[in-house]
Amino acid sequence: MQPFRERPRRYLWVVATAIAIYGLVSYLILPATWSRIEHEPGLSKRVMVTSTAQGIPGDAINIGLIGSREDVISAFHAAGWYPADPITLKTSLEIIGSVVFDRSYKAAPVSPLYFDGRREDLAFEKPAGTSADRRQHVRLWMILQNGVDGDPVWLGSASFDSGVTLSRDTGQVTHKISPNIDEERDRLIKGLDRSQTVLSISQMMGVGPTLNGRNGEGDRYYTDGEIWMARLARHGQKAVTPAKYLPVPPLIQMKDKMFSLASVT
Repeated sequence: MQPFRERPRRYLWVVATAIAIYGLVSYLILPATWSRIEHEPGLSKRVMVTSTAQGIPGDAINIGLIGSREDVISAFHAAGWYPADPITLKTSLEIIGSVVFDRSYKAAPVSPLYFDGRREDLAFEKPAGTSADRRQHVRLWMILQNGVDGDPVWLGSASFDSGVTLSRDTGQVTHKISPNIDEERDRLIKGLDRSQTVLSISQMMGVGPTLNGRNGEGDRYYTDGEIWMARLARHGQKAVTPAKYLPVPPLIQMKDKMFSLASVT
């Protein structure tokens, strides 16, 4: 039988070992499996949600692009997207006619949203049918004039217009978005990659996992909360190989997979 006076030493050793294991797991192993390389640290500490002119939270930021304005325009042109027309009386009547009479309007305007204190710098769309009621669309803001490598950095909100409805907040006629904004984010970035305009793709933290988000029109959306960042080829040149996917920490990969399964149940 172990002497009574040796038991406190044994308990102290067990406690010390437990504390050491806790410190190792909590402060070294788990942070390492969660942490990601912030390729553009100048984008950190931002609330990754747009807003309407009335200050109502809008679409989530879910894509990023690295390249000049010309690089962005060339990439979307190569992928079959159209720059959205500005909102005027003429274009407003044209988009109404497109929806009512099922007429083509490939450059229909998009309603303005605000991020970083201003409305979007660029907006593109890709029709998903004849009329302008169903379309892929994205709004883009140049956030950094010079990123880590000296190139401009853009953030954007991509979603899919699935029809026309009335705004829950204002009662105005507007588009209704499909709730799975991750699907549209993935489709946009992969479409740019297929057009040979993307050099690499990375991931950064966005709005965070959201199952019941609402945009400025009251439409529900859900997302794993990640932003996909695409580094674009310069000056409209073609990438010679498919884009390189930069590593994502294991626990974030697991989180994204679990969220994807949860969002469809």
